[in-house]
Amino acid sequence: MGDAVLSNTVQVDVDDAIATIRLTRPPMNAISAQLTAELAAAAAAVNEDEQVRAVVVYGGEKVFAAGADIKEMADAGYAAMTVTSRRLQDALKAVARIGKPVVAAITGYALGGGLELALCADFRVAGEGAKVGQPEILLGLIPGAGGTQRLPRLIGPAKAKDIVFTGRFVGSAEALAIGLVDKVVPDADVYQAARDLVSRYARGPAIALRAAKQAIDDGLDADLETGLEIERLHFAGLFATEDASTGMRSFVDNGPGKASFAGR
Repeated sequence: MGDAVLSNTVQVDVDDAIATIRLTRPPMNAISAQLTAELAAAAAAVNEDEQVRAVVVYGGEKVFAAGADIKEMADAGYAAMTVTSRRLQDALKAVARIGKPVVAAITGYALGGGLELALCADFRVAGEGAKVGQPEILLGLIPGAGGTQRLPRLIGPAKAKDIVFTGRFVGSAEALAIGLVDKVVPDADVYQAARDLVSRYARGPAIALRAAKQAIDDGLDADLETGLEIERLHFAGLFATEDASTGMRSFVDNGPGKASFAGR
């Protein structure tokens, strides 16, 4: 492996331009206050690292993340949770705003905050035995870190309401069928399949990929006319990049798909 940055609950490894943000809080990667802070720091670090071209979010071979640390929350009141929920939302926003292709590699359970973290990725690869869900309703709560917002944007409001209202666990086959995950593989192959999915982007034009991600994500939260303007501005701005010059010249000289990009 390449360079590694270690903390108590999150580890970042960089190998061949792909960063892996790995949750390391056994046994279930419960999302504690410490993990929340370290996740935000990890997301910021890989976003700023020019050597990183793509990202895998991974919980390990057994479990992705089985939700928030309920022991920390059980005695919390409204005032405390307004602060805690903001910190958690901010940490997940930091993951969602990583300006590089991001894939969640889901093994075992991705529940509650764990699923909300996976929803922040651009793609999701799940093991055959994986189960995902938003079980907060079973605690008398609702999702608080994006489950009522990112989930319906991904799979539509009716399917999202079914998952949120019931709190049920969704198996990998159903998750694939409704578009909640993008690929299902044997459990042992999840991490490698996730790396394979984003490895093609590690050699792509980094600035254009960042622009494409921002244009799509920002446009989804705007009306069509605003979205088109967002797209136009990104498109025009890319003509100032070395990669655009390289790509267009390579197309003229050698045909499509032959350019080697520097990420500048």
